[in-house]
Amino acid sequence: MKLPFAGRLLAAAVLAAVSTALPVSSAFAETPGKPKVALVMKSLANEFFLTMEDGAKAYQKDHSDEFELISNGIKDETDTAGQTRIVEQMILAKVNALVIAPADSKAMVPVIKKAIDAGITVINIDNQLDPAVVKSKNINVPFVGPDNRKGARLVGDYLAKQLKAGDEVGIIEGVSTTTNAQQRTAGFKEAMEAAQVKVVSLQSGDWEIDKGNKVAASILSEYPQTKALLAGNDSMAVGAVSAVRAAGKAGKVQVVGYDNINAIQPMLKDGRVLATADQFAARQAVFGIETALKVLKGEKVDGGANGVIETPVELVTKEQVKQ
Repeated sequence: MKLPFAGRLLAAAVLAAVSTALPVSSAFAETPGKPKVALVMKSLANEFFLTMEDGAKAYQKDHSDEFELISNGIKDETDTAGQTRIVEQMILAKVNALVIAPADSKAMVPVIKKAIDAGITVINIDNQLDPAVVKSKNINVPFVGPDNRKGARLVGDYLAKQLKAGDEVGIIEGVSTTTNAQQRTAGFKEAMEAAQVKVVSLQSGDWEIDKGNKVAASILSEYPQTKALLAGNDSMAVGAVSAVRAAGKAGKVQVVGYDNINAIQPMLKDGRVLATADQFAARQAVFGIETALKVLKGEKVDGGANGVIETPVELVTKEQVKQ
């Protein structure tokens, strides 16, 4: 039976809370010769990562003869220490591959180096590790994921069509130390600059609904002429929508997001959210797992000059939402 979304969040939170108390090795049914792949995500309170996990589990079920899967996530988007502990558990469990969406682009590099030194194949998904820090550790970690800057630019350009030169907007950024947050902000800024729209405020909402709501409320209060809020993910966009309504500005302030989670669909349909970007959450981890399995088999993986294997990202508006 599939739990409703709220129930899945509660279940995920309980599992995340007890995960560190259980021996990681107990999660594996030992099968000689079958590689163990660990999927380590960010907050399982974020629907995007629950969808990612569901996609990975479905893929493993269809390929159960090829690999074993263990998945885990942290309690919130900024719990770098918690994610570090999970990776250390995976090292002790002697997994063959680690597919990770790092909570921090720089802070997670040392423990990832530790995993590589232990002979584990590491594939980076969702949020790219900082290339300079990775290089300083003399390691190579392929990144499998979308061009976040391009995706945000698509959303920003679509929003710009609803605005005019000189209009004021605010950007609600994800965790500021993450590459994907920085790239999405850069894409939003490029689109606004091209349209001669003024970004009056840039604040971090840490990828979370409540913090996104507080930031949005702050921007609307400080800059009452704000015409739009560009949120770095859909969770923060959901928070922004609530702030817009509370400020009595529904229909007067546009909101855009990024991720195309299920919770945003009704808001796209009724216009509370103008647009988002779909980076195909259910396939994100699968792309990484497929790459990890190729490496384990000794197959060549071509990540280009920058070690990046780009995956799709598409603009989603009311017209694209499933009826």
